[in-house]
Amino acid sequence: MTKDDINVAAFLRLIRFAEHHTDSDDVYFLLYGGQQRFTDTSRHPDKAVTAWGRTSTAAGAYQILYATWKEAKERGIVTDFSKASQDKLAMEKLRSRHALGYIQQGDIDHAIPLLRKEWTSLPGGSQSKMTMEEARRLFSRYVSEAGKP
Repeated sequence: MTKDDINVAAFLRLIRFAEHHTDSDDVYFLLYGGQQRFTDTSRHPDKAVTAWGRTSTAAGAYQILYATWKEAKERGIVTDFSKASQDKLAMEKLRSRHALGYIQQGDIDHAIPLLRKEWTSLPGGSQSKMTMEEARRLFSRYVSEAGKP
């Protein structure tokens, strides 16, 4: 894995942690609110769930909305809602929000402001419980762990 790949993998893990407050891979199978699971990954679950006074179709590791997944499927970016497809769609969001280059360089201080509207749980986002210092610390740890053989 190149340094760029390691930084991207670490940042994707940071998003998953910010969204779900856990490092478990179970997050790939959670609906909005984190209380319900889905098992069919052949497509987005498209189930509206109400939590914290809001209703959303967000699902999976990156809390991807059904409309976002549907558009990506129509554009040929993804074919299903597997872990690999969720990661691929998140990568597309990093690219489309012009944050991928910063992330590849390990510059999360510039990347996060570009992404906090997409993932409101990132530092400075409307639903964030994470400080920038915590994000930097976690990212550094994830880079270190991803770089180990």
